[in-house]
Parts: sequence; structure tokens; C-alpha cells
Amino acid sequence: MRALVLKEYKKLVCEQIPTPDCGEGEVLIRLKCCAVCGSDVHGYDGSTGRRIPPIVMGHEASGVIEKVGAKVKNYKPGDRVTFDSTVYCNECEMCKAGRVNLCRNRRVLGVSCDEYRRDGAFAEYIAVPEYILYRLPDNVTFRQAAMVEPLSIAYHGVTRAEIRPGATVAVVGVGTIGMMALQLAKSMGAATVIAVDIDEKRLEMALQNGATHAVNSREADALERLRALTPGGEGVDVAVDATGIQATADLCVNAAVLGGQVVFVGNLAARIEIPLQVVVTRELSLFGSCASAGEYDKCLALIAGGQVDVDALISAAVPLEEGAEWIERVYRREPGLYKIVLTME
Repeated sequence: MRALVLKEYKKLVCEQIPTPDCGEGEVLIRLKCCAVCGSDVHGYDGSTGRRIPPIVMGHEASGVIEKVGAKVKNYKPGDRVTFDSTVYCNECEMCKAGRVNLCRNRRVLGVSCDEYRRDGAFAEYIAVPEYILYRLPDNVTFRQAAMVEPLSIAYHGVTRAEIRPGATVAVVGVGTIGMMALQLAKSMGAATVIAVDIDEKRLEMALQNGATHAVNSREADALERLRALTPGGEGVDVAVDATGIQATADLCVNAAVLGGQVVFVGNLAARIEIPLQVVVTRELSLFGSCASAGEYDKCLALIAGGQVDVDALISAAVPLEEGAEWIERVYRREPGLYKIVLTME
């Protein structure tokens, strides 16, 4: 089969590799689309330490079942599917509690690190366990389904807090996850959704995708401007940090209303300081959010029902053979690029 292989850091080659075998409890999927995740871009240059070459990256994908293993019960060849990016064990206490994103033995597709190596979906075929599969609604395209994995991360993040009808929400950092988070907040009934970023183009796009207001955090008075958009200037009910650096964490904590909630989804910085007195005296609730925990069906329903527009976030859909060129363009931070989807047809 054809696959886009990271042969060495900053060197991707489209070449023929063996088609994976299908185990008894697995399905073999003929892939149609795979979106490029930011973690793949960071893996491209080795900065994550979790894409050790050679490896086939990619984990945001969709396709058609080609073959099923002998113990597969609920799927058949021809079914249109997507799948979780994480293969969890189903045995540890976290899995048994339904918190599969915290599985102690989790393995992410397209990751190669010291602990394990698992090829991903920048390829024509992939074999995955039946239990991480999700059927596609008839009106959801393969391209849209390749966006469900990042949407599920945004969904898991915003639902860590409680967004009530009429709420005021700020999303700080409107990359792909942030852009999805603001659409989700709007779909959950938030009356005011404030997009915050340093990039004016992204802020313009956020306004086109559900944000009611936009604030450029490069401005010295960004916090004051943000709070002025909230009822009585008291602050936001929920602040979502989709970046994860000191400046965005400070902004989120200081923008929250008394008794407000702050969700940390982004984690670009390994360590930050928290303004503890603000958290304590304003009695804020802080939530960490890791990956997703089986919310794919809910996200597919949101796409199918039109509450979330993932097509608006796709900058280009290109053949697998052109993947190296386009990932390099994303890596160079070419302006205007959001999600790139690789197609295998």
C-alpha cells in the first residue's frame, strides 16, 4: 500500500509499504481521508519526541471497512467509519470508569516513542480494534469525518465546564481546536462568545464561525476590552485556554467572573504559574482537559445536524502524494492555513 512515511526528521516520503494484517478483533479500513494534526507537524521536526522515525503518522481519519476479523460482531465490509485516535486497554480502572482518555496503557495511532510504536493513517489502509470504531451518518462526508477527532477534543474541553444558556464564554487561542470550541459554545446556548488571539486573520475567521466579538491580545488593554464585553464588566462565565502558555493562562484566570470556570485545553508550555490569590479569592474552578473520552457519536451528530461547520476550517484537501509539501508549508506557518486533509482516492 501507499503510505507517507517520516523517514527522518523533516523528511517525508510517499512509498510502498506492506498492508497491515487484520487481527481477530480488528477491522482493516481502506482510508479515504486523514487530516493533519498539529502534533504531526511537531512530530515532523522531532520536537515532541513521540514520532521517532521511521513512522507513518496521522490519526484524524475516515474510510470504508475492507475486511473484518473473525471476532468482529457489529461491523461489516462496506461500512463507512471513523475511529478514535487512541487505542485504550478496556482493563484499567480509568477505562472501566469510562475515562478512556486517561487509560494507563493508552496508545495513540501514528505515534512512535520509547514505550511503543503504532503506525497511523497517512496511508491507504489501517487496522484498528472494533471497539474504537464509529459509524458515519449518511450525510457526513469522509472529509468531514476526518475532522471529528479534533472536534471531540474541543467538545471534551468545553464540556469539562458547564456552559449554560445565555452564558458568556471566552476562547483564548483560535487555532483549529479553539475555533471548534467557540462553535460548540455557541451551539450549547452561549449568548456571548469572545474570540481572543494575536492574529487578526484568525479573529476575522472566528467572527465568521460563531464568535460574537473578537479581541486582539497583543493590545495592552486586552483584558479590559474583554471584560467590557461581559455583563456589568464582571468577566466571563467560562474561559477556555486553547493555547497553553503563561500569557493565555493569566488572561483566562483574570477574565473569569466571580465563581467562574477556566478550562485548560492547550499545553504548549510544560509549566506555568497560576495567580493563586485570584483563583482563591474569586473562588474559580480550574479544569484540565486531556484528549477526548468517547464523544465521537455526539460530535458526528453535531456535524450531521449542522450545529458545527468543520468544512469552514479545511484550508485544502490534497492527494497523499502531496502530503510532504503541504506539511512543510504548515510547518513554515504559511499564512491562512488551518487544517490540511490528505486524500487517498
